[in-house]
Amino acid sequence: MRKVIITVAPTGAWPTKKDNPNVPLTPKEIAEDVYESYKAGAAIAHIHVRDDEGKGTMNKEKFEETVALIKEKCDIIINLTTSGDLNATDEERQAHLKSIRPEMASYDCGSMNWMHKSVFLNAPDFLEKLGKTMQEYHIKPEIEIFDAGMIYNALYYVKKGVLKEPLHYQFVLGAPGGIAATVENLVFLKNLIPPNSTWSAFGIGKAHIPIMLATLALGGHIRVGMEDNVMFAKGQLAESNAQFVVRAANIIRECGYEVATPEEAREILGLRK
Repeated sequence: MRKVIITVAPTGAWPTKKDNPNVPLTPKEIAEDVYESYKAGAAIAHIHVRDDEGKGTMNKEKFEETVALIKEKCDIIINLTTSGDLNATDEERQAHLKSIRPEMASYDCGSMNWMHKSVFLNAPDFLEKLGKTMQEYHIKPEIEIFDAGMIYNALYYVKKGVLKEPLHYQFVLGAPGGIAATVENLVFLKNLIPPNSTWSAFGIGKAHIPIMLATLALGGHIRVGMEDNVMFAKGQLAESNAQFVVRAANIIRECGYEVATPEEAREILGLRK
């Protein structure tokens, strides 16, 4: 029976307690929310961390503390962001990878106008350095795709040897400045990647459920969490990240599939533990 991987993205760099008081911000809060999500069926945790003021940061020590607390509780796959602060240097965006050596990390495969307010910069030289760092430390890149051109960037870096196939793609639909969250766009993106790829997708905001259902129908894996949605439903704030995971797991089972365990996800993605 087909196994579907659930990734939980509990925090992100932007939501605050003002948006939803249940957004986890401290290492302890994040670790506890990840553990509850793991018990509900999440196999991967995509981790951002915050500074003491609650702002997104690439502080290596915050990552180390958060990951250590998670690993005390469970064996969920750790997927660390490399883009938690738009002002971080290339070195700061990689330091935690070298220190922690997670199983996975994000690889944002191109630059974009972010939220119509700033530039999310992923310059070619940085992407080459990041790809080589991930190879050196045996970290599986999750290729973050905010628009179609980023897929072609990834294929270019495969040809250069910066990335190695098979790749795992994460389609991000609905970020202001990126591709819109429609089923038509999801099908378009899915049809651009090589057949040996694995992939996951999510829709930001109100497109969350439609994109989840379409992803399952198309053979992909799914991501949920307060990084992408602080609302569980219209007019209803999410109580926790585990609440999203429970719903996703129930939908997967209703579709006749099974929720992948961390060990099964490692096998699907070809991870080293």
